Amino acid sequence: MRILFVASEAFPLIKTGGLADVAGALPAALVEAGEDVRLLLPAYPAALAALEDAAVIADLGDPLGAGPVHLIRGQSPGMRLEVWMVSCPNLFDRPGNPYLGPDGRDWPDNFLRFAVLSWVAATIAAGGWSGGWTPDIVHANDWQTGLVPAYLKTWGVARPPTVFTVHNLAYQGRFSPAILNAVGLPWESFAIDGVEFYGDLSYLKAGLYYADRITTVSPTYAHEIQTDGEGQGLQGLLLARDGDLSGILNGEDPKVWDPEHDPAIAHHFTASHLSGKAKDKTALQREFKLDPVADAPLFGVISRLAEQKGIDLILDAVHDIVGRGGQIVILGSGDSHLEQGCRDAAAAWPGRVATRIGFEEPLAHRMQAGCDLVLMPSRFEPCGLTQLYALRYGTIPVVRRTGGLADTVFDALDGAEATGFVFRESTLEDFQNAIHRALALYRQPSAWQELQRRAMGQDFSWRRAAENYRRLYRELV
Repeated sequence: MRILFVASEAFPLIKTGGLADVAGALPAALVEAGEDVRLLLPAYPAALAALEDAAVIADLGDPLGAGPVHLIRGQSPGMRLEVWMVSCPNLFDRPGNPYLGPDGRDWPDNFLRFAVLSWVAATIAAGGWSGGWTPDIVHANDWQTGLVPAYLKTWGVARPPTVFTVHNLAYQGRFSPAILNAVGLPWESFAIDGVEFYGDLSYLKAGLYYADRITTVSPTYAHEIQTDGEGQGLQGLLLARDGDLSGILNGEDPKVWDPEHDPAIAHHFTASHLSGKAKDKTALQREFKLDPVADAPLFGVISRLAEQKGIDLILDAVHDIVGRGGQIVILGSGDSHLEQGCRDAAAAWPGRVATRIGFEEPLAHRMQAGCDLVLMPSRFEPCGLTQLYALRYGTIPVVRRTGGLADTVFDALDGAEATGFVFRESTLEDFQNAIHRALALYRQPSAWQELQRRAMGQDFSWRRAAENYRRLYRELV
């Protein structure tokens, strides 16, 4: 099958979050399975600089009045994956974050930037360009590509089937209806049965309404988003489309996340030879200037610093963790008051708590290798990738039972199936009870190593996810 995979970011070319990991790994896994895939991205400066063998293959004119648009072809570094990029310098030739300006706010023309990305995808899909390659399936991802199914449906042209994947329903791409003409949508699409959402134009709703099939990134999250509690106002539409909605669990790339060969860590290890992990822990304690106590349980937090992620619960639990002999390292950025809370915790407990504001991919690998446990008390979590990476490195997750966390981490009380510690309610009491259970098992070295080996034996590779998507594509084709 010929598959056009459309996203706003993809690792290793450009990354701000988990979407990039998915958009880099899933198309590559589909290629490995024998499919003919093109990954379509905006030509951000950093992404374009990283693209190998880049060449312009099409002049697409000025479709939405934003300036000249060209299509660039190249290869993703170190992968057998052909990447196409939408070059429109007026929209994408900007430094830094793909979505935010230097002031930390959304670029005011994001509506146009991602409309152009979607327009190019739809044009390729409909055969409206001179390149000759036309997909059998178009797979769009998150609100930035929600207009792809909308264009293809409202243009009324012959088109391939569309799949739209929601990675996080909370991000909806809502704009004033005044932009409708600017992005080339007909006025009749601004309706309940269309792109209208509480008086706004929602790019996410456009994808949910017009796509032939909808997926999200875990089976549990697919159920949760059809409820009043997690549906973000879209539960009615999602319930109506229940027969077209499925949850396909994300995966992890064993070539990128592999403690036996990871170039980012100093000491490699396997499930049967864990001594290298202890050395990585010592190195991580040294790097973060933590007390060099070999048997101190070391907790990691690798996360966007937001209340959705339960960071406030972690900050409330710091005193208890430290009081029980634990140490904590935090890596992430996000809400300013939570960033400050993490700094304050490090200042209050030097040698026991350390914080690094920002994100560094190699450091995330060193933390996964060196920590004993990872904390993920998310209030909701569509899938989560951090816990998958943690399992791969024998770093035991402490998670709330929600979304993909519920589908991938099984509680120590489950006996032979256990891979971590799970709690139900988003309360400090429930969270701390799970931590206390984890610490009790940590003090039993043989039982702890058995848990680590079981965690490291889980198979959440993208190969499995790719097979599920191939079945879905075949159904549509």
